[in-house]
Amino acid sequence: MTILKFGGSNFLGPEGYDRVARHLAQRRAAGENKIVAVVSAMKGETDSLKAQMLAVNKKASPSNLDAALAIGEMKSVCLLEAAVSRLGISVASLNGYSLGIRTNSDFGRATVKSVDPRRIRSALQEHDVVIAAGAQAIDQSGRLTFLGRNASDLTAVVIASMLGEHACEIYSDVPGVSTGDPNIIPEALLIPEIGYQAIAEMSRYGAKVLHHGAVEYAERHAVTIMCKSLTNDGVVTGTTVTGHGNASSVTVARDAVVISFASVAERDNRRALLDQNGITTIDVDQNDRPGLCVMSDTDFAMRLVEGTGISIGSTMVVTVLDASVRRVHLIGDYERAVSLARQLHEQMYPGAVAERLGRG
Repeated sequence: MTILKFGGSNFLGPEGYDRVARHLAQRRAAGENKIVAVVSAMKGETDSLKAQMLAVNKKASPSNLDAALAIGEMKSVCLLEAAVSRLGISVASLNGYSLGIRTNSDFGRATVKSVDPRRIRSALQEHDVVIAAGAQAIDQSGRLTFLGRNASDLTAVVIASMLGEHACEIYSDVPGVSTGDPNIIPEALLIPEIGYQAIAEMSRYGAKVLHHGAVEYAERHAVTIMCKSLTNDGVVTGTTVTGHGNASSVTVARDAVVISFASVAERDNRRALLDQNGITTIDVDQNDRPGLCVMSDTDFAMRLVEGTGISIGSTMVVTVLDASVRRVHLIGDYERAVSLARQLHEQMYPGAVAERLGRG
């Protein structure tokens, strides 16, 4: 059985669904009889849905928002099912209501509590391909829950584990994990193999290749993640995420949020609460007031600290991660942040540009 996940960057338009469908057909022709394909919403769809909801009601309930945001993945599922069906392949689709994944009721970033593979197994007995909606499940009351931004990775890992598989493939717009974001650091080097903990930390500090919750779940359940990219020339395999391997890197978080508090004690209390929920923060001082820079799961974090702090706004955070030191820089301007990230990467990997040119 093969477990694949396709991120939103694969679906920039209808042709993206056709390309993914052709890839699934090729996998079937190569002898892979049963395939589960987890899909994300089309790029930009989740933000659009959220904006529409907040335009109607700025204080829409978290459960209402979760139900609305799930529409993006459900639409993507329907489009891919249609594309696969057109190729004459027996296909079915499942969304959060029928995937067999149950969570707690922390709407906005729910935690997986139990799984039941019977619905997926039944669908696979009747069909060759099952398309699954990513980033969604239901709570114990049957209400739809959202697993968090970019959490379709987590859905793929959970499905692999619940079906007894020990590997899944994640397809994005980059072939794998690099020493920096190749979109802003062209000289970044591809990392062939990396450990769970190393990539989870990179993810928490801004790297967008994998969702940190997916990596942590994969480590607990011994699921190997293979990061790949689907191109016009075929599949590019970049990075394997396993139990060992490390690499120094420079990450850039583009949507970190700074919150200011009235006292150090209040900040410390809120930091402890965010820590308990697995949210990465950095202590900062803003305008002579103690503050926190929230690095991950910002929407969920803001709800947890609602009414206790003052949101200063978003910022860019450039972080150097290696085995011996972590250096964090808060930069308000995008161009300055990119420039600093490239400088730090050159210090960490001197001659990386020449190395890439030599290989090319």
